[in-house]
Amino acid sequence: MDVIFSLFAVLVIIAAALLGASVPRLDFFFGVVFPYAAMSVFLVGIIYRVIKWSTSPVPFHIPTIAGQQKSLPWIKDSKLESPHNTLGVIGRMAIEILFFRSLFRNTKMELKNGPKLVYGSSKYLWLGAIVFHWSMLIIVLRHLRLFMQPIPPFVLGLDGIDGFFQIGLPGLYITDVLILSALTFLILRRLTVTKLRYISLSSDYFPLFLIFSIATTGILMRYFFRIDLVNVKELAVGLFSFHPVVPQGIGVLFYVHLFLVCVLLAYFPFSKLLHMPGVFLSPTRNLANNSRMKRHVNPWNHPVRVHTYEEYEDEFREKMREAGLPLDKE
Repeated sequence: MDVIFSLFAVLVIIAAALLGASVPRLDFFFGVVFPYAAMSVFLVGIIYRVIKWSTSPVPFHIPTIAGQQKSLPWIKDSKLESPHNTLGVIGRMAIEILFFRSLFRNTKMELKNGPKLVYGSSKYLWLGAIVFHWSMLIIVLRHLRLFMQPIPPFVLGLDGIDGFFQIGLPGLYITDVLILSALTFLILRRLTVTKLRYISLSSDYFPLFLIFSIATTGILMRYFFRIDLVNVKELAVGLFSFHPVVPQGIGVLFYVHLFLVCVLLAYFPFSKLLHMPGVFLSPTRNLANNSRMKRHVNPWNHPVRVHTYEEYEDEFREKMREAGLPLDKE
């Protein structure tokens, strides 16, 4: 039911964009008003959530590690899997963010006949996730050429690398194929794995269908229904420079694509997609595992009157002497 509802919601958004963009007088709304509104919601939502996270107290030292902690000199520690200083934390975070290290270690378990619990490797999820995220990043960076004049050299270089596999005209972007393949895998995985389908909600399916629709409309514009890129760049540069201009004749499909992107931006701060900035503020990731080197005191602890051993011995010295117990002070 959740998957049907999510798919229906995305189809309603597409239908609304198609109907609205077909009305000539609404092109300013779809080309200027809604993008600015979506970007405002995106920025304000991200800033609010990040400030809320950063001001939340962390009463416990709770780094999640997967290696030997630094202790005695003759015991080799794991500097990246169990970092004890800031440099190690930075290295660990870089590996996690760029290569999804924790997801690479992911394992699956199944109850076989016997009954017997069997563990196995599960690298397909890691591969699908890393292909999707890297393809998404490259596509976003490639789109910078629409907003900047002159185009930065690194964007041109990235565009050339992504489109080196020349098939037909215009050239085929490798990331276009990869992102659709990765999204298809992630959607089918949720639909075919029984346990995963049971715990999946509309908030899991909706972003996948929405991003899939964005990628599909973008591919349709590039390879099948050509649009005027000069007008598109004029609109994009105008939005970026806060001097919006809506050229005529861009095409309905472009406004559908733009509307879907705006919906994704507005939805982003309120969704599970917010794990992108959230990983930087996760105390299980950004804390050093140095509890043997440094004492961490919970700032919430109420001050408690401590009865030390010296005070205990002073109070019961005579009774301890009579009982034959060893004393630190005679």
